[in-house]
Amino acid sequence: MKAMVLNTYGPDAKFELAEVPDPVATPGHVVVKVAASSVNTVDTMIRTMGAELPLSPGVPAILGMDFAGTVVAVGDGVMGFVEGDEVYGCAGGLLDLQGTLAEFINADARLLAHKPETLSMREAAALPLVGITAFEGLIRAGVGEGQNVLVQGGAGGVGHVAVQIARHLGATVSATGRGADQMALIEALGARPLDFTKQKVEDYVAEHTDGAGFDVVFDSVGGPNMANSFAAAKLNGHVASTVAMVEIDLSPAHFKGLSLHVVFMLIPMMHDVGRQTHGDILKTLAGLVDAGAFKPVVDERAFGWTDIGAAHAHLTDGEVVGKVVVEL
Repeated sequence: MKAMVLNTYGPDAKFELAEVPDPVATPGHVVVKVAASSVNTVDTMIRTMGAELPLSPGVPAILGMDFAGTVVAVGDGVMGFVEGDEVYGCAGGLLDLQGTLAEFINADARLLAHKPETLSMREAAALPLVGITAFEGLIRAGVGEGQNVLVQGGAGGVGHVAVQIARHLGATVSATGRGADQMALIEALGARPLDFTKQKVEDYVAEHTDGAGFDVVFDSVGGPNMANSFAAAKLNGHVASTVAMVEIDLSPAHFKGLSLHVVFMLIPMMHDVGRQTHGDILKTLAGLVDAGAFKPVVDERAFGWTDIGAAHAHLTDGEVVGKVVVEL
């Protein structure tokens, strides 16, 4: 089969087209013909950082975690999937798990669900990693009816899904972003847009929470921005972060009595612990999508086999609206 392979890691690492052996359906797995794969920040981190990340596969490596496609073979012991099923999931691209930038992938069936019927393959491929991440973070933070929620990075991959799911759970949602396109998307998703380049945290907290702070802050930006999330949260509030790899003073969180939820959705894939949870969440998300509760937003730029490097570059340029997807 065809695959896009990295033979080296680093900022200048380039994907190369190669022929690799076709996968075989092993017990508990299904072979899927990949129709589309989305690009996530973690994919770009693996490409540039390589062995510095404990989850990077050895080279030559086939990256790509998210995908949508069609089942073409079913391994022993698999229940619930048959040849011809359209599925989606996040099932490869790290450690010894072959990624999705290939014609086929042998995927653990526990990590998959049937594709939402109302989404195209391109749209469905945009959802797994960000959907699971947003769902886990919001549920763990206890988002519910009547709460005031702030999503940091509301026009990004995880953020735009978190905005919609939080609204579905009954919350009033505000979201940060920058520029006209991101502000327009946030507003279209039903949230109050906050331009972080023009408004200070203390100003929008005063304006939109009467100075009390938000019940829950979902931070899909993370890193140093976590200090802004602490500042935006109310006393005894909750902060869920998807990027907690940072040295930061926790004193503000201490004196506010905040609960911090670190969401790292790759744990089931990395450690083979609780993988069925991801399949169950994807099934729930598919039901919500087909019921009209939310929909993934796909960046308007189209990418194919020869554009993987360009897709990675586009994701990192800071101007993406929604998810970057590669159609194979």
